[in-house]
Amino acid sequence: MVDLFVDQVLVKNNKDQDELDTEREIVLRLQNRILMLFFASAICESCRRFAPTLCDFFKQLTDEFYVDRAAQLVLLYISLDQSEEQQESFLKELPKKCLFLAFEDPYRRELEAIFNVEELPTVVVLRPDCSVVIPNAVEEILRLGPSCYYNWREAAELIDRNFMIHEDFEEKSMCSFTDPVRRLKYKRSERGGGGGGGGGGEGGKPEH
Repeated sequence: MVDLFVDQVLVKNNKDQDELDTEREIVLRLQNRILMLFFASAICESCRRFAPTLCDFFKQLTDEFYVDRAAQLVLLYISLDQSEEQQESFLKELPKKCLFLAFEDPYRRELEAIFNVEELPTVVVLRPDCSVVIPNAVEEILRLGPSCYYNWREAAELIDRNFMIHEDFEEKSMCSFTDPVRRLKYKRSERGGGGGGGGGGEGGKPEH
């Protein structure tokens, strides 16, 4: 997923709306994590109804109040709003730890096309290598709650950061992103099979 965003500017959903605008910042934030791309709009009633559920889902997996170890999970809001005011309004309903693309960033629409978003809300779940685990996880999140994250983690074959010392992890984070992907492909070829997909999503849509 780093490849998707390494040349982009990601914005934190905090009071100051701090920007992640260097390759180092983006790699450290996204590498070895599952990414949820949340496509939605403030004028979409279904999106507004789903937002509190998604917010609780994300908090229960990443907030220290609920868990000792935060899940390796990133939430990125891809606004399909018609105005910046609508986007700002909707961001207030989302977790402070989530990221978003600025309203004036045309990459929002490019991502909509890349992932063939046909309905709102849509939550595209991505592995660290940018491949799709689930093209739309909305129904799975509503049905299973936070437990579905563990299905995604297994499908994504994440490396557990907690078994790496800090310096080692940071060094690996700054390596070429294609290196771990190549190693993973080699590992799979040795086993003679590919990695399985995540369960429960909208399986009718092809993966990208």
